[in-house]
Amino acid sequence: MASVLAVCVVRTLRPDSGRSGVTAIDKGPVDGRVKVNDYGLYADVQADRKHHGGLDKAVYVYAQEDIDFWAAELGRDIPFGFFGENLRTEGIDVNGARVGERWSIGSEVIVEVTSPRIPCQTFSRWMGDDGDGWVKRFAQERRPGPYLRVVTRGSIGVGDEINVLEVPADAPTIRSLAI
Repeated sequence: MASVLAVCVVRTLRPDSGRSGVTAIDKGPVDGRVKVNDYGLYADVQADRKHHGGLDKAVYVYAQEDIDFWAAELGRDIPFGFFGENLRTEGIDVNGARVGERWSIGSEVIVEVTSPRIPCQTFSRWMGDDGDGWVKRFAQERRPGPYLRVVTRGSIGVGDEINVLEVPADAPTIRSLAI
């Protein structure tokens, strides 16, 4: 069964040397249920809304299976929210999801897969790399995680079941669109 392991929102805006001067990548898990609206999770923000957030990038999802890969590669634990994800999942191949695929999360929320995460320099700096080594490494593994559009608002929480409702057969997968 696919499910939500963690629901994460920004803990604090942090200074960043990028264009916006701050980053909201520092996300952490919250207790209880969290409201989800068209622009994402209640109490979450995006510092650079041109590239993150908005209607088509309202929620970012990353799978525990991919985190386990990175934890082994990097030789460290990767806590919930550390990759900037809003939802940490298990039991669903988020990178095999097709653009336009719809999921129900819990009993209320319906989302639609829109695009893969494009790793950026902020993510690289967050990982301790001032160059583009992390961006290239992350992209080459083709484990970007998808952004989701909110189709039906509601609330979500840890343990909510994720069900695939519909899959457009001819649409590209998140993995195939990863750069």
